[in-house]
Amino acid sequence: MDIQVWSDVICPWCYIGRTRLERALAAFDGAVTVTYRAYQLNAAPAPEARPIKQVMIEKVGDPARTEEMFARVTATGASEGLALHLDRAIAANTFAAHRLIAWAAIRERQADMLDALQRAHFTDGIDIGSLPALATIAGSIGLDAANALTHLQSAAGTSAVRTDLEEARALGISSVPTLVVDGKYIVPGAQESGTLLAAFEEITRREAANAGL
Repeated sequence: MDIQVWSDVICPWCYIGRTRLERALAAFDGAVTVTYRAYQLNAAPAPEARPIKQVMIEKVGDPARTEEMFARVTATGASEGLALHLDRAIAANTFAAHRLIAWAAIRERQADMLDALQRAHFTDGIDIGSLPALATIAGSIGLDAANALTHLQSAAGTSAVRTDLEEARALGISSVPTLVVDGKYIVPGAQESGTLLAAFEEITRREAANAGL
């Protein structure tokens, strides 16, 4: 089974969804490959580091509603064993972070890089729009930080990220996380692990039936 996951580093539901996906796959009896694809919830530049809570209050226009949204996602994350400290999180354009994930994928460390970036953003309050910060995060998982910074300071990896973004548009993906299984089954949202497991088992049955025709 091939699973392509479109997600954004600063999307808390993508962080929760990845955790649920990993739990579902641990219980799934079958060979699976998972590839994380780039998506940007907001492609606008972020010229200065600002708390994401401040940005959301300005966007929503209601501090109480923003607090309620943050409390809900924090509680959901905690139920999955994730420490979401959204008061620390810094708003950032994630294009460079996605380039770093693609760079790590070549070194077979894609999932590790994504995990490190999400923890840096949601738990540690690190500005993942900063190229030096991104390079340091790469070093934290045993990759060469200097090489990572050189990569980020060039245009390398830009086309790979743009290809992911264009494919998301072609597939009609407008929210994340979105899973595309075997190129034809779309599973939207941060579904519960049990729901994902049931979906994978049903897809396996369908594919086996189709192969038998």
